[in-house]
Amino acid sequence: MYTENRITIKGPAAKVYELAEDVMRWPEILPHYRWVKLIRQEGDFRVVEMAARRNFIPVKWTSIQEPRPEQLRIIFRHIGGPTKGMYVEWDIWQEDTASGPVTQVKIWHEFSPDWPVIGPFAAKYIIGKFFVHYIAGKTLACIKRIVEGGTV
Repeated sequence: MYTENRITIKGPAAKVYELAEDVMRWPEILPHYRWVKLIRQEGDFRVVEMAARRNFIPVKWTSIQEPRPEQLRIIFRHIGGPTKGMYVEWDIWQEDTASGPVTQVKIWHEFSPDWPVIGPFAAKYIIGKFFVHYIAGKTLACIKRIVEGGTV
């Protein structure tokens, strides 16, 4: 399963990266996130339990977050929950225009569970399209509102 969400944000890439990287603050700024709990921090790496919702359906997983600020990238590796084994990457880049900076953001997820029989179908249609693509889209839309509106 591969999903990709993209958005264009009028504002500096540094601000977008700051909001994206600060997962401990996500429940405060992203209404669809229920909580983020820090399990442990090792240098720049964080192990976090994350919980969100897709409309009224709760979801939860555990991830290793690997920020790469010099590249404006953030990598997540899911190590617990139904999406164990998922790889997630945030790629952020800035384009300078006459009217100011414009930031492009791409979040992509890759997941290939080894579940017998229903694995590929469940990964693509249930996890990928129904949950992951929806939640990532809401996340990007909220970050766009914050950066472009200047408020949390």
